Amino acid sequence: MAKIELSAIRKSFGDTEVLKGVDLSIHDGEFVSLVGPSGCGKSTLLRVIAGLEPQSSGEVKIGGVAVDHVRPSARNLAMVFQSYALYPHLSVFDNIAVPLRMKRLSALERAPLLGRLIPNRYRVERGIRADVERVASQLEISPLLTRKPGQLSGGQRQRVAVGRALVREPVGFLFDEPLSNLDAKLRVHMRAEIAQLHRRLKATFVYVTHDQAEAMTMSGRIAVMIGGELVQVGTPSDVYDNPRDIRVAEFIGSPKINVLPGAVQTDGRLVMLDRVLAARATAGAGPCRVAIRPERLSLGGGDLSGVVVHVENMGAEAFVHLGCDGLTDPVVIRLDDPLRLPAIGSTQRFGFAPEAIRLFDAGGKRLALRTEAPIEIIREVAHV
Repeated sequence: MAKIELSAIRKSFGDTEVLKGVDLSIHDGEFVSLVGPSGCGKSTLLRVIAGLEPQSSGEVKIGGVAVDHVRPSARNLAMVFQSYALYPHLSVFDNIAVPLRMKRLSALERAPLLGRLIPNRYRVERGIRADVERVASQLEISPLLTRKPGQLSGGQRQRVAVGRALVREPVGFLFDEPLSNLDAKLRVHMRAEIAQLHRRLKATFVYVTHDQAEAMTMSGRIAVMIGGELVQVGTPSDVYDNPRDIRVAEFIGSPKINVLPGAVQTDGRLVMLDRVLAARATAGAGPCRVAIRPERLSLGGGDLSGVVVHVENMGAEAFVHLGCDGLTDPVVIRLDDPLRLPAIGSTQRFGFAPEAIRLFDAGGKRLALRTEAPIEIIREVAHV
């Protein structure tokens, strides 16, 4: 059993608090990604789980047992690093075999000369060879066993690093941005490989990344960390569609969600760009922020307008950037038909359905919203 439970984890380096009371429960066999911008504390949290970094306070449990004072090697967790951490002078076979030799052979049996005189060593080595070859076959790197790391591609080195972790048969795997050194095409390929590996092993995976595409495509749940805090945990679709904090809404999604200034009137009506929208907020009157995903905006119709300042043609889709009066940043709209793109400098109308709105208060917390279909946008200037 490899359920991992984190309770009120705090970590400080001097006067700087890096982790600010993180609570997280990762179920046995689950794939959870810790995602967030650089410096948010996700790698530090992973090292706390592994035992490589002691927490300042809080508790770590693995399989229901507290492991706060258990050394890393005794936690039975395998870690795959960003740098692969392969021994350049050893073959692929020997790199994968290292953890097994450290575990199964005594210091005397590992000695280069004296170890050969101990009969038990050969029996243990046969078992190690069988386990390494089994893992190599599983990862499709059997032809590479005699090569050195310097003779391998980035993707092949990554598989060797995973193989070295896998051969130990740990209760869980910890990945610290393992694909960041690969090119874009290979990252996509390795994302699929790691996801397939998890499905085969049914082991607990904790995966750290700043790349939201990795987190969204591989994980059963994602945990969004910002500024040392765990801001939201949920399935990729739930975090994307129902962010509870403006920071989550802006971090998850590419291109970034459109955030427009608005206000809630005393009667609950929502005002944006001098228009009263067909929606009411359940909170009190005051300034707010109206967030809408680019794919939820429609170009060519609606009550709003802007000037095309930039167009990104991505092949299968396109993104149109509109400059609007009263806004500092352009509004971005996704088009599924890149063959019919508006001209730069042209004025375009756009709109959206009320249910596309994600409303946040001035502090960035999600506000409940009640739409008033079938009215889309009420064309009148309103004042708070």
